Amino acid sequence: MSLSQTHQKSYRYFDLVVAVFVTVLITSNIASSAKIIDWGVSLFGLRLSFDAGTLLFPISYIFGDVLTEVYGYQKARRVIWTGFAALALSALVFWAVRWLPGEATWQEYAGQAAYDAILGGMSTGGIVLASLLAYWAGSFSNAYIMSRLKVITGGKFLWVRTIGSTLIGEGVDTMTFIAAASLAGVFPWELFFNLTVTNYIFKVGIEVIMTPVTYQVVRWLKSAEGEDVFDRGINFSPFSR
Repeated sequence: MSLSQTHQKSYRYFDLVVAVFVTVLITSNIASSAKIIDWGVSLFGLRLSFDAGTLLFPISYIFGDVLTEVYGYQKARRVIWTGFAALALSALVFWAVRWLPGEATWQEYAGQAAYDAILGGMSTGGIVLASLLAYWAGSFSNAYIMSRLKVITGGKFLWVRTIGSTLIGEGVDTMTFIAAASLAGVFPWELFFNLTVTNYIFKVGIEVIMTPVTYQVVRWLKSAEGEDVFDRGINFSPFSR
């Protein structure tokens, strides 16, 4: 199918995929601000701890793979920017709520200190900056590698594309997110190595485990939408239309 045809064609499930993608993205960032999880085990002497958003965030990369594989890089690029705008808007809302006066009863059982401790990252800019930078860099890296590998492999070996793009995209995302969040004071620097390594291992592991599911979703969507885009001769710049 030509690129002009893909722009004109309407899809039955594209909006649903976008909605789930954005929901997972925002929810994972709120969870990242709210809690750091410790599994209580160590791997080669490294304590397995990670921010709670790591439980959900890999799913957004799976949806990113599905979007690029089925609808192509140009559609995925619009979705990435949509997610970026939604995440920025959610941060603005949490910032505004932080400055609104608290009701007396709420102050007694929760209070501003609790809000700042749990959602401070989403309202003071620290985790927002980290998330926006990491999401932007990681998502576009993932989509680009996914798209280029599809052309190179002639549409074969989907697992090579999903896992290969995740290795790069999640690596860029994780390093950028933990470094920026630590610089902003959201995470203590003493947890930098642990969080970086365990986040990366967990995210890539989820992608590998979910590969059979990704295969089924991609196969079903291609059939349902009658679509299978190969990105030849397009502009891969994140800022291109």
